[in-house]
Parts: sequence; structure tokens; C-alpha cells
Amino acid sequence: MEELKEEYIINKVGGRFKLSTLIQKRLVALNAGSRPLVTIASENKMEIVLEEIKQDKIHLDMSNEVRITGEGEGGQFFDDFGGDL
Repeated sequence: MEELKEEYIINKVGGRFKLSTLIQKRLVALNAGSRPLVTIASENKMEIVLEEIKQDKIHLDMSNEVRITGEGEGGQFFDDFGGDL
């Protein structure tokens, strides 16, 4: 979890609040059955989310909803329970 202490990941998503929101919402999605967007040697969901952020796979849109980068127009949308909408 050293990544959380580094300013680059905080700045990448726009601040500590947005980082916390993105992590929380993506963890909910993974726990609800969404598939990871990266392949890493760990099954730790927090590490998966951090790697997804570092690889620009996910981001928050203007309404603080999680979007998958590159999925259709504006990215794929997930509701707060991890389901695709």
C-alpha cells in the first residue's frame, strides 16, 4: 500500500478525496463480481484497484462515478453496487 503514500497517485486522480472515492467504489464493484481490468500476481483487491488506477484503466467522471477508460463513449459506467449500466 506504499502507492497511497506517493503524491503521484493522489495527483493522478485529482486529490485524496477523489482517490478514496474511486478506490471505495471500485472495491464495491470487484466484491460484487466485476472482473479485474489488470492481470497481476496478487488477488488482493486493493492492489488490483491501485494497479488499475496506475494503468489508467479506471477514473471518476464529473459526477464521481467510476468509468472504465476506453469503453465506448466516455467509458463504461458502474453503479454503486458494481453492476454495469
